[in-house]
Amino acid sequence: MNKIYIENYSKKKLALNYVNENSDTLVILAHGFTNDKSSNGRFDRLVTFLKKQSIDSIAFDFSGSGESDNAPLTLEIQTKDLSSIIQFAQSKQYRKIILFGNSFGTLACMRNAESSISSMILLGAVTDSMNYNWNEIYTSDELDSLNEKGCFFMNDERKHQITKQTLKDFENINQEEMISRIKCPVLIIHGDSKDDLEELELLENSKRAIKLLNDDSRLEVIKDGKHGFHEKWDDVINLTWEWLQESVIKYTIRRDNI
Repeated sequence: MNKIYIENYSKKKLALNYVNENSDTLVILAHGFTNDKSSNGRFDRLVTFLKKQSIDSIAFDFSGSGESDNAPLTLEIQTKDLSSIIQFAQSKQYRKIILFGNSFGTLACMRNAESSISSMILLGAVTDSMNYNWNEIYTSDELDSLNEKGCFFMNDERKHQITKQTLKDFENINQEEMISRIKCPVLIIHGDSKDDLEELELLENSKRAIKLLNDDSRLEVIKDGKHGFHEKWDDVINLTWEWLQESVIKYTIRRDNI
């Protein structure tokens, strides 16, 4: 694994973990809200698995996360960040590029549904608007800062910058408009734990979304899975591998044989 840095659309630094096995297939991993390219070790495990299958991968930090340069956590910025990663991948002459998005990171994937994308895997997907009670999630001091200063910072270690636009991004989603742009096959993975109301709502949204997607798309439900899938990550890896074998890998050749 090589740690490299590229510039995004605004000339700021994005940090990437790039695994190059000289495959013609690349999986780009987009992490969730206030997370990073390791995703608490989950992305590291998936990257290790892909490497064993001789599949290239890029796990990267969105702006304002991990080792990338600072910026507010907004959908517009993350969409442009991922576009910069895709452009980097295109410069490497990959024949197949697969986007793997987790939670909030799935939105940037769906908004980058260009013709160069062969397939998507969306985990805990945000396929329609979500209305959270932010008073239950953030402290009164944080919300006061948001109202008075326009933003607040979540922690001292990384200082994720949350703005009013950040919170609006969860609500301002037009499912039909967003999904209609996606032409490639998509695998959506959700859990159905009765103890996770957020994941259950996301699942119901995706049941509507799957009807708007390519006929080769599929919705898979991991029994008792919770948002984040920390205890079900092996199931996620297995579903990912099955999907890649069915929709991508059988067409893969090594670039050194091109």
